[in-house]
Amino acid sequence: MKKLVILISGRGSNMEAIVRAAIPGAKIAAVIANKPTAAGLAFARAHGIEAEVVDHTAYADRDAFDNALAIAIDRHEPDLVVLAGFMRVLGDAFVRRYEGRMINIHPSLLPSFPGLHTHRKAIESGVRLHGATVHFVTPTLDCGPIIAQAAVPVGADDTEASLAAKVLVQEHVIYPQAVRWFVEGRLRVEGNRVTVIDADLPSDGWMVPLPDA
Repeated sequence: MKKLVILISGRGSNMEAIVRAAIPGAKIAAVIANKPTAAGLAFARAHGIEAEVVDHTAYADRDAFDNALAIAIDRHEPDLVVLAGFMRVLGDAFVRRYEGRMINIHPSLLPSFPGLHTHRKAIESGVRLHGATVHFVTPTLDCGPIIAQAAVPVGADDTEASLAAKVLVQEHVIYPQAVRWFVEGRLRVEGNRVTVIDADLPSDGWMVPLPDA
């Protein structure tokens, strides 16, 4: 049984998707938020998952917060740390502590549009495809080895909100799938490339748009 700790900052809809997926061989040991008001905490508790808060505002600097968060995580001895809408930049030492066993989902087709406001950037740039990326976390923001991606078309009438909604549907598909691959021991990382052993999707970790995208 692989133990997971999921980090959230708000509703945690990707956390919800992973919980609802009920991945065989995975146990969600805890959900940890950096905000006491994070709505996802109530969802976790309602599903019998330990939920706790490490409030970043209670610490003098990022290093102090990272240390407190690491202590909270390590108490559960996770095999995988899952960032699900966790809106804090983590320090290099923290990231290296969980190297190879911490993943994130980003709302763009990386390496395009790292950072914030990805849907606005996609519309302003005129791209025809946008999407989401699941990747291993490395010290360089949004640059880790890519596990899975999903693409959606950018319509001429799309707004930030409508495009975000289309991408979120795909996030809820590929994130549980990526976690499942990790739990099953099917991810092989060589440099910056991830291969999915016996991939059940086209092109080793690439998810094409779903029919209703």
